[in-house]
Amino acid sequence: MTQKREKNHSLPVAVAWLVAGLALVVLAWMVPVNLKSVTPALLKAAGENTPGVAAFGQQRLDAEKLGAARLILEAARLTGDPGAPGLERSIQNIEARRPDWVPWGGWDPFLDPLVKDNTARAESTPVLNFFITAKARRSLQSFLSNSRSIGVQTILQTRENQGTTRFVPANRAGGEALDAVILLTALLYQSENLSPALQRELRVLAETAAVENQMGPLETFYLDLLSLGKRLNWMQLCELLRVSGSTRTVGEFAQLARVASDNLPLIYTAALYSGSADNVADYLMEYGKQGLADLRLSLADGLGAVQLLLRNRAPVNHAAGPSLGAAAELALLNPRVALIAKYAGFFAGAFLLFHALEVFLSGVTAAGARMPPMRLRSALLAGMIALFLVFASEPFLIKTPPPSEFKFKLYMPVLAIDQPDSPITSVPITTAMLDNATILSISLFAALQIAVYVICLLKIRSIARQPVPPLLKLRLMENEENLFDSGLYVGIAGTAAALVLQVLGLIQANLLAAYSSNLFGILCVALVKIRHVRNFKRQLIIESQAGAGGSLQTPAAAAVKPAATNF
Repeated sequence: MTQKREKNHSLPVAVAWLVAGLALVVLAWMVPVNLKSVTPALLKAAGENTPGVAAFGQQRLDAEKLGAARLILEAARLTGDPGAPGLERSIQNIEARRPDWVPWGGWDPFLDPLVKDNTARAESTPVLNFFITAKARRSLQSFLSNSRSIGVQTILQTRENQGTTRFVPANRAGGEALDAVILLTALLYQSENLSPALQRELRVLAETAAVENQMGPLETFYLDLLSLGKRLNWMQLCELLRVSGSTRTVGEFAQLARVASDNLPLIYTAALYSGSADNVADYLMEYGKQGLADLRLSLADGLGAVQLLLRNRAPVNHAAGPSLGAAAELALLNPRVALIAKYAGFFAGAFLLFHALEVFLSGVTAAGARMPPMRLRSALLAGMIALFLVFASEPFLIKTPPPSEFKFKLYMPVLAIDQPDSPITSVPITTAMLDNATILSISLFAALQIAVYVICLLKIRSIARQPVPPLLKLRLMENEENLFDSGLYVGIAGTAAALVLQVLGLIQANLLAAYSSNLFGILCVALVKIRHVRNFKRQLIIESQAGAGGSLQTPAAAAVKPAATNF
């Protein structure tokens, strides 16, 4: 009777431990913090009570930055900000009151040499469209030549530099593009529209170019500024360069402007919104299009969400479920404590689940009775389950993000401009990125062809050393034609296999790696048949004719001699 009562009481005790374990696991899962990712719930919590995109655009408009506000308005529309219509009305009101601000994106006293000659435009205009004309360049040169800034004068000296590799020198015919970009850089420097770090770096690069009479890295910056100057008006460009800390960041933004032009308002707004173009460029260069989608999500949540995403520099875990509001607050205040609590909750919940199983199986006594001891086996099993839960809640812990689609590619501008007032055009030339997987694939295909080449040489050497007449050796060589063509078969098979794997999605698509197998096969067969097979057959033919004409050599001697002379 007592044993039966103990069994009856063990069931509710086991259920209690089971419910407690499941509750702990669920609560731990709902803590919105991850080791290598950010949850949407945490972004939303971070963005609460912080300015939205439209509100930030209104701030820029109040500071008379019309051009920046116009791009921020586009970002507000893309993120579905409810304040976008109000911002649009405010922009239209300013444009109606000050139409002379529209082409330049705002007012700047340093534009006086150009504004008086360009009052007819009624729409936002890329800044280089103004600077490219001969008249504008003469006005700017005259204005900047009176500057007392050492940095401005050093930048202007690069107009005489002949050591260019991608531009026509500024003082030669066809050098209008470089001349315009140099004058634009000098005006940005003079008007203090560059961040202090970028200003210092440009001054050092200009001084180095003047000493060495070679543009060097400064030419790369000029090329990047050319790309941005073709897409942004004066005020938009100035606002971006104020938050860019290096020429590398300017180059990354130029690349993003080329390959993600449809999303340029989002990228531009995130740079101004967070106050750091460097962090935005680094994030997108690391995570590519998925990072752009995550950035768009954070922009919709507010300034705090953007700052959190860029500070953690991690992708968004879109598979995360619902979360606890209090846990989100804890994760924002102290993410390490929240992460420890989450993992501890996984372990404790799993342990309680196994403890409930022990209680149920062991027939523990009723309330007030002594519970079974904590078993080492339960702790080990709980640790394994907790580890599984950690990996399940951390999709980016073992999974590396794919390579960014925004990595640098060669971009060569067309520098010959027929008309001074014609817009600057450019032609992108894409090149395949040589990542580690591509190099490994090419090395594998090359190693296979080297092996085929060695096998063919060994077969030729084997035939040459056989003690048979030359005519028989010729027959043996003809019998091995398929072997000598095997490089082509291996090359075609490698290319076909690589293309099939790429279509199935098992490996990353890369035509350079696939077709390198075919190329190596052609080279291998050409080398074997032209360099070795052809020469050896020629010698065998000569020897066979000499033997037919009364040569005193024995067949064995005639067979050994070619081997000594050719191999």
